[in-house]
Amino acid sequence: MFSRAKRVAYWRGRQAMRFGLWYDFRNPPQWAQPFDRLYAETLEHIAEAERLGFDDIWTSEHHFTEDGYSPSLLPLCAAIAARTHRVQIGTNVLLLTLHNPIHVAEAGATVDILSSGRFIFGPAVGYKRDEFATFGIDYHRRGRLMDEALEIVRRCWTEERFSFHGRYFTFEDVRATPRPVQKPRPPIWVGAFSEPALRRAARMGDGLLIGGAGTRLIPAYLDALKAAGKSEHDAHVALTPRWGAVVDDPERAWAELGEKALYRARLYQRWFSDAGMNVAGATPPASVEDLRARNPELFVTPEQAVASLRRQLDGWPQVERIFWWAIFPGQRPAEALRSLELAAKHVLPAFAGKAAEDTASGPPQPSPRGVE
Repeated sequence: MFSRAKRVAYWRGRQAMRFGLWYDFRNPPQWAQPFDRLYAETLEHIAEAERLGFDDIWTSEHHFTEDGYSPSLLPLCAAIAARTHRVQIGTNVLLLTLHNPIHVAEAGATVDILSSGRFIFGPAVGYKRDEFATFGIDYHRRGRLMDEALEIVRRCWTEERFSFHGRYFTFEDVRATPRPVQKPRPPIWVGAFSEPALRRAARMGDGLLIGGAGTRLIPAYLDALKAAGKSEHDAHVALTPRWGAVVDDPERAWAELGEKALYRARLYQRWFSDAGMNVAGATPPASVEDLRARNPELFVTPEQAVASLRRQLDGWPQVERIFWWAIFPGQRPAEALRSLELAAKHVLPAFAGKAAEDTASGPPQPSPRGVE
């Protein structure tokens, strides 16, 4: 075990925090616009985010929703790759249990090629029950299915040929081409809420994606790393801040965006509740006022955002990436640009230098050409 002095020096030597934006391309009926316009304007929004200095662009998958929540992430990642030059592009998360893993590996390699090695693969097991029912997949076996599928993706990217004989997948003499640009493969960041998923992230992943759970899962992740024969220095964590948007005037933001924020909160609470998970609260928020009482930091000024994030990161040097939803459901992408400008001008620079002991930014990033 390192001494305290060595541990402090270790974390201080790490790179600055990376900031990313999360996109779901949702189009609720009550605020609907043509999908082709929404997608085009969102891609413009992403290109502007890169220009403003954001580091990561994340995409999120769900199926069979009334608002068209993005169901097909790798084509979106390819489109983002064609519109950007510097940002890393990731799935946060791709529901691997709902896909053929060889198809995912091939499409992921294609994105990595199109982006010149900027792809991050973020898979998760999934929890929304109707997705499994519609695809005819046993919900209760999704964990074991995930383990096999993730192993197959890794082998597609790292082995010339292989065969696989598992409980759910059997493949003979697989040769997946073309191969990714990054060597030995694109980094794999596993999304997790549960103990089994945290163990999977520690065992099979290069990092942990935590959307909406804050830092409370980090201790269990560190324990899982230890159980997997790794150290705390192998901990790579990306999570969301307590706040949801940086704005000039929180009161005005609540008035203009409160109903859209309520729409999103209610749907997530229902999905998690149906899955028996208490991630988003035991009951849905009854009103905008109720949502605000539960999450008073949803809309914050730049100064409040910096102070809140510093408090959140205090004592958790394993966190190296921060990401949040770029656009509220039903919000026009152009209307969300001011929030990006405020964050880029005031929040990102506050975390651009070398981090202090208690707010260090975590382990170094994989090189553009692969996982070291």
